[in-house]
Amino acid sequence: MTMSRTRSEGSLPVVSLPLPVDVTAPAVARQAVRTTMAGLGLDGPAVDDVLLATSEMVTNAFEHGDKPDRLEVEYADDRLTLRVFDSGSGRPKLKEPSPMAARSRGLQLVHALSEDWGHELCPGGKYVWAVFRVDRADTPA
Repeated sequence: MTMSRTRSEGSLPVVSLPLPVDVTAPAVARQAVRTTMAGLGLDGPAVDDVLLATSEMVTNAFEHGDKPDRLEVEYADDRLTLRVFDSGSGRPKLKEPSPMAARSRGLQLVHALSEDWGHELCPGGKYVWAVFRVDRADTPA
């Protein structure tokens, strides 16, 4: 897997990673996001939140989209944006899981951990995005 970088106006480069179309996709994505955040000097408790949300978003793309396609990470103005692309056209829905259900909490977690989240249709499918406030390690508290 190789990551590519493109620059969005007013932000650091966008990191784009093709995702495998198998059960390794969440782990591959988590490692790429961890590496990207470390490279950007991002630190603190929000890192774990972003990594958990990454797993949930990619797992949803694998299980509910037609197939995961790629992950993008962008950082600007103390905000990290994750975008997970898949080839499905189904729109994600925030469900209220039964307390006894072992599953169906992924988007609930993304909703709770992020500042904002949503989805957009795009050529070839859709992407689900989430925004997190993450400070750089060298930023005074």
